Amino acid sequence: MLGAISWLLVGCGSVLTVLQDDADVARDMRKQKTYCQSIPHIYSGLAFDFCVLNAPPDPSGFLVPFVLLDLPLSAVFDTVALPYTVYRQVTDGNLGIYWRKGGY
Repeated sequence: MLGAISWLLVGCGSVLTVLQDDADVARDMRKQKTYCQSIPHIYSGLAFDFCVLNAPPDPSGFLVPFVLLDLPLSAVFDTVALPYTVYRQVTDGNLGIYWRKGGY
């Protein structure tokens, strides 16, 4: 049971976007080939999940059910993390996904 919970948390969009460095999150989203240019720090887990759902289809077919399961979990975690993510949004702005001239 503990292993299953930890496995779900590792793939949770909120855990990825709140606890990882912004550059790592951007690299993960580029690997998913999402069409998103940036996501806000506030409710970043939900934004991450929606960007993954908007990406080209996963050939294995495993990703969509997992992301749909992750959406409510991300909503709860993002709500708990609001004080931190509001601070990050005010200080850092949106999390850029693709490199542009002059940085993110």
